[in-house]
Amino acid sequence: MKSFRVFRRALPGKVIWAVSPRSPLSASTVLRRISTSASYQNPAPNANVSKSDSGRLVPPSAIYNRPDGLQLETPVEENRNVLPWFWLRDNCRCMSCVNQDTMQRNFKTFDIPADIKASEAIREETGVRVKWSDGHESFYPWGFINAYTTSGRRSNLVNSHERIYFGAEIASSPPQVYYQSVMGAKQGLADMTNKIIKYGFVFVTGTPFDDPEKTKELLERIAFIRETHYGGFYDFTPDLAMADTAYTNLALPAHTDTTYFTEPAGLQAFHLLSHTPAPGADKAAQAAEGGKSLLVDGFHAAKILQEEDPEAFNVLATKGVLWHASGNKDISITPYKLFPVIERYGKVLQRIRWNNDDRGVLPLDRPSGWNNTAISATAWYDAARKWDEILRRKEMECWIQLKPGSVLIFDNWRVLHGRSAFEGIRRICGGYINRDDFISRWKHSNFNEQLVHNSVRG
Repeated sequence: MKSFRVFRRALPGKVIWAVSPRSPLSASTVLRRISTSASYQNPAPNANVSKSDSGRLVPPSAIYNRPDGLQLETPVEENRNVLPWFWLRDNCRCMSCVNQDTMQRNFKTFDIPADIKASEAIREETGVRVKWSDGHESFYPWGFINAYTTSGRRSNLVNSHERIYFGAEIASSPPQVYYQSVMGAKQGLADMTNKIIKYGFVFVTGTPFDDPEKTKELLERIAFIRETHYGGFYDFTPDLAMADTAYTNLALPAHTDTTYFTEPAGLQAFHLLSHTPAPGADKAAQAAEGGKSLLVDGFHAAKILQEEDPEAFNVLATKGVLWHASGNKDISITPYKLFPVIERYGKVLQRIRWNNDDRGVLPLDRPSGWNNTAISATAWYDAARKWDEILRRKEMECWIQLKPGSVLIFDNWRVLHGRSAFEGIRRICGGYINRDDFISRWKHSNFNEQLVHNSVRG
């Protein structure tokens, strides 16, 4: 039977129990337990960390100072989280190690001895304090540690946030925010970006429509407007100024935009500034009609496909497809590789890439290694037919008539859009915003700075 020597140290506000076995473990393997009088409270209401049923962050019940790193004992996953010493030292966030203005490292990683060890690791109320063999001292908050342990790595802020799938029913009560609230207080911006994350789209009502610059300012409240071969902020009528069906009055089926970019646009915005009869038309015979906007939740459609036909889902999530933009003079754009229709990170849906009009020639069967797949073209067509059928179901189609003063902003990675044919002249303005810039704005308007920085993980 093993015997232990128990030491008790008293520090202000805490009692430290250090337990070291007499044998057979070496003296370098030391277990330190800390009992505190105050319970640890979650530092942020939306923190993406492991929590108990009461909603409070659950720090490790003990830490082990091992030769290879700091081992955490947690109520959920015991003995699975070992943080290497070099990794911990490299990620010290103290003021001397990280420039507090730029949040960049102030030291050269590989000047740190490869065999650096902790001379002491102390479990405190709000995190772990490490005293290093080179004399440096670091402190790691529980929120930071939890973000990188086995349980914390399972999701990030975006993937852990609530998503509500929608169908035709949402047309009667779509998510909305008011223009003045978004342009005013930070909370209005937080509300708008949250709704986009949650539902995939939002209407910004009360937006001035006599001056398109007001719409541009609204989009720039999120981030800078992305430049493409169509320009930046657009303001157009259906005159085929660009060689794209969007610049006509024809109906458009549900699709995502910019499938031909390696990274498609993250957000897209439409603001109908006016819809009038065509010049010279008999106003009694021709009204300004049609042009209803179609929204389809691509993530919802993907989940339905996975449930109804898992094989078809796997095909569309695996086989890469060529997408292109080639209609305009001197423009020929394709991604750097073939991308599938459905993209995932692990099991989490990340992006839908679907525009049959912009799809190139489908690759035929090839040996494994070419296109990283051996899925046949026939299998892809069968799967895409099922996908197309789901997208066209009436219960999936949300039809909404755009109106001057109401700006539609939607997640182009999730929500497919289209429109019905129309008569008359429509003037639309809007633009694209990069996904990363949108997510950055969402995080900084909804979460505290410490949590945001802790969420920047590998």
